[in-house]
Amino acid sequence: MVPEGLFGSIDPLGVLALLLLYGPAYLSNTGAMIFGKAIPKITGMKVWVIDGGKDWKDGNRLLGDGKSWNGLLGGPLLSAFLTMLATYLWHGNGLESKPFYDPMMMAEYHLPFDGLFGFYGSAFFIGYVLGFGSLVGDSLGSFVKRRRGLKREGDISSKAPLLDTLPFAIVCFMFGLILFPNQLYGSHQLIPSMIWLLILTPIIHRSVNVLGYKLGLKSVPY
Repeated sequence: MVPEGLFGSIDPLGVLALLLLYGPAYLSNTGAMIFGKAIPKITGMKVWVIDGGKDWKDGNRLLGDGKSWNGLLGGPLLSAFLTMLATYLWHGNGLESKPFYDPMMMAEYHLPFDGLFGFYGSAFFIGYVLGFGSLVGDSLGSFVKRRRGLKREGDISSKAPLLDTLPFAIVCFMFGLILFPNQLYGSHQLIPSMIWLLILTPIIHRSVNVLGYKLGLKSVPY
């Protein structure tokens, strides 16, 4: 059981702790840009788009060229390695270290995490799964946008900021709560902070996209 007091109902440090905990998964979209766009551009690697170029019954693409298997499967690797890094930096941290909690503080109590993978293997596994969930949510948002005729056209934004920002975070949190109930990621103590972080997510998402644009990983800053 996760110790009481790690997260509060209205607690700025708790929200920051949650952001640090789920931050690697939030950055899976950056990983998807690296594996789905940057690496193929540099190496000439083929890009496999998820929808295979197929249209939905409304005449629009299911997801578009921006969603590829390269990004969906490669992007979570960034989340996995960042979760391992957080585990290395904050290993052993508890209540006294808020907001820099050890992401794997509960792993030793629940096999197969410690027995099969070890702390860093557990961190890699959980980070990858949460990063994958984030990208699944992003793809669901893209699908809904296209069905509503809100897909991006060239340099013109989809004009659907909530569909651009919230689905990836919601699905990511759902993955954590459902798939890792015995880990820190699945504690119900996190839910109030999750709600606050969802409110802040559009700002965070915009900032990351601007950074991706500045680094040349995105063609537009959104």
